[in-house]
Amino acid sequence: MSGAISAAALRAALQDGDEIALLDVREEAEFGPEHILLAIHLPLSRLELRAPYLVPRRSTRLVLCDGQGEGLAQRAAGILEGYGYRRVAVLEGGVAAWRAAGYSLFSGVNVPSKAFGEVVEHGYGTPSISARELKAKLDARENMVIVDSRPLDEFRVMSIPGGTCVPGGELVYRIGALAPDPETLVVVNCAGRTRSIMGAQSLINAGIPNRVVALRNGTMGWHLAGLALEHGQSRYLPEVSSVQAADARRRAEAVSARFEVPRIDRATLEAWQADPGRTTCLFDVRSPEEFLAGHLPDSISAPGGQLVQATDRYVGTLRARLVLVDADGVRAAMTASWLKQMGLHEVAVLEGGLQGMTDAGLEAGFAPERALGLETLHYNEIAPDALRDALAQRRTQVVDLTRSVAFRGGHIARAHHGVRTRLADVIPGLAAHDLLALTSGDGLLARYAVAEAERLTAAEVMVLAGGNEAWRAAGLPLVSGEDGLEAGPVDAHLRAYDCTTKVEEAMQAYLDWEVDLINRLNEDGTLPFRTGVIPGARAGAEV
Repeated sequence: MSGAISAAALRAALQDGDEIALLDVREEAEFGPEHILLAIHLPLSRLELRAPYLVPRRSTRLVLCDGQGEGLAQRAAGILEGYGYRRVAVLEGGVAAWRAAGYSLFSGVNVPSKAFGEVVEHGYGTPSISARELKAKLDARENMVIVDSRPLDEFRVMSIPGGTCVPGGELVYRIGALAPDPETLVVVNCAGRTRSIMGAQSLINAGIPNRVVALRNGTMGWHLAGLALEHGQSRYLPEVSSVQAADARRRAEAVSARFEVPRIDRATLEAWQADPGRTTCLFDVRSPEEFLAGHLPDSISAPGGQLVQATDRYVGTLRARLVLVDADGVRAAMTASWLKQMGLHEVAVLEGGLQGMTDAGLEAGFAPERALGLETLHYNEIAPDALRDALAQRRTQVVDLTRSVAFRGGHIARAHHGVRTRLADVIPGLAAHDLLALTSGDGLLARYAVAEAERLTAAEVMVLAGGNEAWRAAGLPLVSGEDGLEAGPVDAHLRAYDCTTKVEEAMQAYLDWEVDLINRLNEDGTLPFRTGVIPGARAGAEV
C-alpha cells in the first residue's frame, strides 16, 4: 500500500539530489489555477496512457497529490501500484497542505519552462522589438525575415503576416536557408513570450552574423496592438543545403563546447538504459515528420523547441538522464545547451546520432504504444460507417473523451463531451438509447472508459474504432461549437487564444503572468535556476 508524505518531507525530497517524480492527478482546470511548482500534471483520467512515458522506471520515488486530500491521489496510487510502481506516496492533505505549510503555489501550465524563458531574457539581455516597430519595418519593406518558433499546427491557427514556421529546435539548423544575407534582420516570434525569447537567443548564442530580435509578446502582442494576423498559412521548414548544414554544425559545436554538453556513445546509452537505478529517456529532437520516417527503437519524438518550452510534458522524473538524438548534430546540441542550463535533469547528446544508420536499424511510423494494461482491456468496436448509420436511427448516444478544447474545435454531431473518470456526470442524464459509443482522439482513451461506462448504463457500450481520427479519415463530418459541452469544463486550463469571450483581457493577463514569473522564483527556491543564476549566461552575452 502507498505511504503518506508531509509537505515538509516532500519539499526536502525535491531538493535532495536524487530522482523523484511529483504528479498532480487533478484535471487541468483544477491544476492550472494553483499547484506546486515542480509538480507534473497527469490527470487521473489519463493516468495509464501517460505514466509510462513520464515515469518509465517503476522503482522511481513517486509522490502523488490532489487538491485537499479528496481521494484522487489515493485512487491513482492504487492503479500505479497495480502496475508495478513500488515506491508510491501520497502528499498528506494535498496542495492545500503545501500552502498551509507556508510554501509557494503557482498558476498556469509548463511553468518551469516559461519561468526559464523570463530568466533567459534577463540573464542574456535578449533584444526584442515591439509589434508596432515590426509593422513599420514591414510597411517599409526592410530586409528581414520573420520566423515563427511554434509547431505547424499552432502556426496555422494564427501567424504574423509573411512569417515562416521554423519550430525553435530547428532555427539554428534552418536559418541559413531563410536568411543567407548577413544584413537580413531576423525576427523570432511565438504566441506569447517564451519561444520568441528562446528562439532569438538560440540564434544569438550560435553566433549567426545577422541581427536577431524577439517579437515582444508574440502574436498576442501583435493582436493587442490592433494589427491583423494571418490564418491558415503553411510556410514551413525551408530545405537546407550542404554548405548551410555544415555552417550550422560548426555553430552548434561551438555552443556545445561553451556549455560543456556531454556526449555519449551507443555503448554508454545501452548501459544507461539497462541501469535499474536511474531513469534514462531517449528523445529524438528532429521534426515529427523526420521521426515518422525513421527513428531509433525506444526513442520518443520530442521536437527540440517543444522539449525546452514544455519539459514537464515529456519528463516526469526530476533529475532523470535525458539523451538527445538527431541526424545532423545541430538540433540535439542546441536543445541540450538549454536543458543543461535549466539544470532540472542530466543531459547528454548521442554521439553521431542517426548518421550511418540504415533502415534496418530504424523504426518507421509511430513508436509502439506504452500505455499501462492496454493488452488486458475488453471492449467491442464499431466502425465509423456503422456508427454513422446507428446515429441516423436516433437510438445511439456518443460520448467524446477528447479534451474540451479539441471537442469545441470538431466533434461528431450530437456527441456529448465527457471526462473519463467523471462519466457519472454525463451518462445517467442521456436520453434513452440502445447503444453508447465512446470515442476519443485515436480511440485509445475510450477503451479505458468502457468498464466504467458499462456500470452506468444498460445500453451496449462500444468504442469507435480509430476514434475521431478514423471518423475524419472516412470523410465523415465533424461539427464545431459548444453543443454537447458542459459549462466550465474541468479538463482544460484555457490558453488566452482558446477563450471565446474577453479574449484581449485574457491575452493581457497571460502576458502579465509570464513577465511576473521571474519575480516569484526566488520566493519558491526549488528550481536550480533563479534570477541571474544561469551558468554561463553572461559569457559573451550582448546585454
